[in-house]
Order: sequence, then structure tokens, then C-alpha cells
Amino acid sequence: MTKDSRSAVLKMIGEVNGGMTVAAAFLGMTPAALHNRAYLVKGQAVRTEHALALQALSGTTHFADEVALASGGIFVKLPDDLECADDMLQAKFHELYTRLGKFSERYAKATEDGEIDAVERVDLQKLAHAMHKTIGELLALSFRIYCRNGGEQ
Repeated sequence: MTKDSRSAVLKMIGEVNGGMTVAAAFLGMTPAALHNRAYLVKGQAVRTEHALALQALSGTTHFADEVALASGGIFVKLPDDLECADDMLQAKFHELYTRLGKFSERYAKATEDGEIDAVERVDLQKLAHAMHKTIGELLALSFRIYCRNGGEQ
């Protein structure tokens, strides 16, 4: 487990109602055992199946997001309900335009001195990742709505 996946595990535990105690009980271990795994004490780590269980319990996608990012990609969660498909598509387009505007603004500010420093680079990369994720969600949603077989190939 990497430092980033540890961060995802800690975020998920923090989002569980009851925190470490409830999360540990859900996984069938003591809070101390989960703490040691979450903080990588003496080489211990949270197993993948436990991270996925925590993700389900917390109702988040932090672990999936981190695995996708570490693999050079993005995680795109598909909606379960498509009753308001047009509204969902419009909302995704609006989100993309908003992200693009923020990226453009930060890019202009970062390059006004003729150089992108390390902090600006990280900021631009985060914004670009968010835009890529939004585009992926937009495409997945469009394919699910408008392709035969729900977009499956």
C-alpha cells in the first residue's frame, strides 16, 4: 500500500459514521488492528478486499480513485438511475465548462511570469485530472444513454 492509498483508507474511515470503531467492527477486527494497518505500523497494511469493504461502507470512491490515479487513469462512477438523463448530461457539461474556466484562469496566472513552478505544476495537474475525469463521466453517461446495450461494446 502506498502513502496515497493510505490516505484514501483514512479518508474512508473518517467518513464512516462511528469512525475507526465501526469500520473495524465491520471488517471483523479491533480498532487497534485497523489503526495499525491504516497507518502501516510495522509493515502492516489494509488488504484490497478490506479497502473495498471500507469504500462500500463509507459510500465513497476514494480507493477506486486512488487505484485509477496510480495506474495512470481515472475512475468514472456510472449513475444507477437514468431518469433525468438530459439533466445529468447538462450538469456534466456545466461542470466541464466550469473546470475549464478555472484551469484557464490558473494557467494564465501560472505563466504570467514566464515559468511554471513546482506548486503551479501540481495545481495545474490536479485541475487537468479533474477535467479528464469529468470528460470520462460525460462520455460514459452519453454512451450509457445513447448507445445500444447501454454503451457496452
